[in-house]
Amino acid sequence: MKKTLQFGALAGAAALVLAGCASAGAPASAPGASEPPQSGTPADGPRVAVAYEGGVLVLGGEDYDNLGEFASEDFIRLNAAGDGRHVMVTTSKGFQLLDAQEPELTDLVVPAAAAGHVVSHAGTTVLYDDATSDTTIFDSAALAETDGELPEAEVIPGVTAHHGVSVELEDGTLLTTVGDESGRTGIRVLDADRNDVASNDECPGVHGEGTAKDEAVVFGCENGALVVKDGEITKLTSPDEYGRIGNAYVSDDSPLVVMDYKDDPDAEGYLLRNIALVDTAAGTLEKIALPDGVEYTYRGVGRGPDDEAVLIGTDGNLHTIDPATGEITASLPVVDPWEGPAEWQDPHPSVKVAGSLAYVTDPADSELVVIDLETDEIVHTVALDHIPNEIAVVG
Repeated sequence: MKKTLQFGALAGAAALVLAGCASAGAPASAPGASEPPQSGTPADGPRVAVAYEGGVLVLGGEDYDNLGEFASEDFIRLNAAGDGRHVMVTTSKGFQLLDAQEPELTDLVVPAAAAGHVVSHAGTTVLYDDATSDTTIFDSAALAETDGELPEAEVIPGVTAHHGVSVELEDGTLLTTVGDESGRTGIRVLDADRNDVASNDECPGVHGEGTAKDEAVVFGCENGALVVKDGEITKLTSPDEYGRIGNAYVSDDSPLVVMDYKDDPDAEGYLLRNIALVDTAAGTLEKIALPDGVEYTYRGVGRGPDDEAVLIGTDGNLHTIDPATGEITASLPVVDPWEGPAEWQDPHPSVKVAGSLAYVTDPADSELVVIDLETDEIVHTVALDHIPNEIAVVG
């Protein structure tokens, strides 16, 4: 059953609670920060939101000036909302909207007891609450026009709570994960009327999703991946007994998917030494070992303007990878060599790609490095007043 909610009053109530730990809507003092643009002024190029311990800042303009800083919680997560304007700031109260265009950390909060994945696809923005497994779906265009009140949203109640994710396809089909407190097992498929039409329980530890060309959707498993295409679910098996895949790095224009890959269940830390290549057209999965000295984390991979993969390695290089073969075709030094984080949420180099630009965080030097992927050159190095953690790019 579909359930449509208007979040106006609910968001306001949640924001009052959140105000105890966040200065929503008013930027903190930022030395050298430029004046924010007036409401309604088109964004002059991309805006980059940078999370740090205790807040988030917004960079913009040709020189990526600091346009504003906003107090928040010690650890927050950032995801582009998919509407070209907002960033979803994940806090203990839910998904709070950061208007990167103004910029302003708004009072608008989509309440969630355990705010999780944010997925944007086919004009929708989908939020997932791990505490309830509820899926909340916004029309992205309506979200972009938000002015003091959230638009209506569809809420699909979860069955049993787990760390999951959902994505809605162009025809209204909903793909969502299945699991409970003891583990995650697979996915279910709901049609536009929210009736169950398919399922698969052969995906232990299901995590993450990505949508490739022709709306082929991939999910990671501890022993391979699921591919959902044209209404059919196909299981691809890892070459190792334990071959965990957790995240997918996709391009809408390519059937080739790059995924992270872990082959040792007892390995300590969060560094990875292999990638998985999935061809959603051919229905294949291949494990590729990276060169010695090149490791990465789940934050370290993106897709470039020509569908190539880019990976920030522990050697400090931004590597360009052919998604068909796994071959590294170019490498550019962008940060100093680094070690893996003690905890997954600790600051460490990450990469986001928007258009032809790659944005790499450098926590060791408190910088953001901007690379033009078409010329393979560093075009900006932005000094920050804080140690950067997660980033999101909009506009």
